[in-house]
Amino acid sequence: MQVLQYTVLGGKKTRSLALIYAYKLLAPSDQLTEENIRLARILAWCLELLQAFLLVIDDIQDRSLLRRGKPCWYLYNDIGPAAINDGLLLECSIFYLIKKHFKGKDCYVNVLEVFHNLTFKTIIGQSLDLLSTSFGKKPNLDLFTMSRYNSICQYKSSQYSFILPITAAMQLAGIKDPEMFRQAKTILSEMGHLFQVQDDYLGCYGKSDVHGKDYTDIQEGKCTWLIVVALQRATPEQRKILEVNIIDLKVLREMLLVLILFLITQECYGSSDLEKVRRVKQLFTDLDLPKIYSTYEEETYNLLKVRIQQISCGLPRSLFLSLSSNLFHRMS
Repeated sequence: MQVLQYTVLGGKKTRSLALIYAYKLLAPSDQLTEENIRLARILAWCLELLQAFLLVIDDIQDRSLLRRGKPCWYLYNDIGPAAINDGLLLECSIFYLIKKHFKGKDCYVNVLEVFHNLTFKTIIGQSLDLLSTSFGKKPNLDLFTMSRYNSICQYKSSQYSFILPITAAMQLAGIKDPEMFRQAKTILSEMGHLFQVQDDYLGCYGKSDVHGKDYTDIQEGKCTWLIVVALQRATPEQRKILEVNIIDLKVLREMLLVLILFLITQECYGSSDLEKVRRVKQLFTDLDLPKIYSTYEEETYNLLKVRIQQISCGLPRSLFLSLSSNLFHRMS
């Protein structure tokens, strides 16, 4: 089936590889049979199908042009709206495979529920993302709060990119301890947040030939880490300006930045005009967002390492240290 070859193959497979790696670490040695490793690989391919389904639909919603360095599926051979049905076929195939290979096994219901629940939560995250997107209309910048952004990260990125691979592996390994799941989900959720912030930053400042997709967040008026932090940085400056009595050069610069921020975000954010997109990117740079991002990334990574060392329920720290190290300074 061409849709499988085009949309499922070719990715980095980080989620599926994480699932297999986690299972091998979590399962008792006598459980690591050839058949069980095969089941872990089938679940890993279910993750790849889920990723493909979400990307096919996401590209249509975001009107993206490139995915993994080639035209998005809905643009391939003028497939158009039929790509929506193709995406649904990809999703349905996940549960067909789980039923075919896991029905009758002790972990069947738990594995099924993990995929159902986390797919549902990911769709909620996509809804939050879309509700914050202007698509050419004047964006409501009042909605671009860190609270809204954190919710998008929690549901859109953390669930299927980090929590699903590891908790599916835990279910396959027969783990029942609720505390192990709680501690794992807490750390994996924080990783997902860092992952989404990186995606937002790399989309603006990274190289498209490295991450293989086009960046349209500014044109779509999306609620990203960059615009949220840009708007946040203006707020204390405004308060300071209101309180100051003597205007020096530093305060004048702050006043100008606030004014420029207001004008550019109101006029340019959510526009497909390339010059306006350039002006927004330049504003991000003027507000030192690359430096702020670098500091955020390092501090978050260090905090993750501390949290991992504090794991107290028997989960292998090496698993989470490996996942977090793959995030630090990632380029795609």
